[in-house]
Amino acid sequence: MMRVIVNDQPTDLPDTATVADLLATLALPGTRVAVEVNRQLVRRVQHGETHLNDGDTVEVVTLVGGG
Repeated sequence: MMRVIVNDQPTDLPDTATVADLLATLALPGTRVAVEVNRQLVRRVQHGETHLNDGDTVEVVTLVGGG
């Protein structure tokens, strides 16, 4: 197991977790969020291939439409 910080909250994940795995764990749809890992934006097409590491800092922002 590894621990990452997600929106200032410690979160435990399997050692092989990707951004997509994290979003699934958080029950967030991958198409309506913006994700930064260590202050670097991760594009949606890279969520499945971007592996997280112990100690990473992740910011997840949900996008809400409307007017």
